Amino acid sequence: MNILFTLCGRAGSKGVKGKNARDFLNVPLVWYSMAGIALYKEQFLNAADHIDVVLNTDSEDLIGLVKQVRNLPITVLRRDESLAGDRVPKVAVILDCLKRSEDLFKTDYDVVVDLDITSPLRTVKDIKNAIDKKISREETDVVYSVAPSRRNPYFNMVKEENGFFCKAIPSNFTTRQEAPVFYDMNASIYAYSPQALKSKEQATFFNSNCDAVVMADTGILDIDSEEDYELMQVVAGYLFANKEEYKKIYKRAEIWKTT
Repeated sequence: MNILFTLCGRAGSKGVKGKNARDFLNVPLVWYSMAGIALYKEQFLNAADHIDVVLNTDSEDLIGLVKQVRNLPITVLRRDESLAGDRVPKVAVILDCLKRSEDLFKTDYDVVVDLDITSPLRTVKDIKNAIDKKISREETDVVYSVAPSRRNPYFNMVKEENGFFCKAIPSNFTTRQEAPVFYDMNASIYAYSPQALKSKEQATFFNSNCDAVVMADTGILDIDSEEDYELMQVVAGYLFANKEEYKKIYKRAEIWKTT
């Protein structure tokens, strides 16, 4: 099995300035995703398997942080200006990674795995689960990570309509347990079909032929503001202190500060 891991982060960020190159609990944020890849290679890679890891970015700071870690080879793909705008879908960046990696490494990949830099709270088992499900379901275009939703559009989510507020989806459910189950896409792990990346419409990529793996509900916040950034570190501090699988990621990333 040939796996391409992608790490993607641009220099600009409107919500949290330079968030992709910032520290998170005194460790560079990108190192958490790198630690997940390193542990996956050590724990689950078979002799016949092959992994390439690329960083797609226009951030010199991010490049510098990645190059500090010498025992996880990562190839830098400098992002073209056309892919650095606010409205560019991330699928387009992943496709760019795939095409350039195929050409550079002369490899046909079975799966492309993107780990979001700003989602540090994942375990190596989460990564393995996504890859395993994608490989076992060849017909899927992508397997992505989700967490149980805290709100349900049939029960306790509302919208404004004609001057009033009403349920997002009209229903007669009186308890949340009666309503259909929903999940949040937590933007942590995406295991893509290379063929789908090349052929599927990017704007509607996630509307069909998808599957998911359920992660623990740790991504309570997306890091889109300074407050999110501070509060997420409180959550992470608890997990790293009390949950062994999360602690392994943190310890691997932390040790790179001394090597």
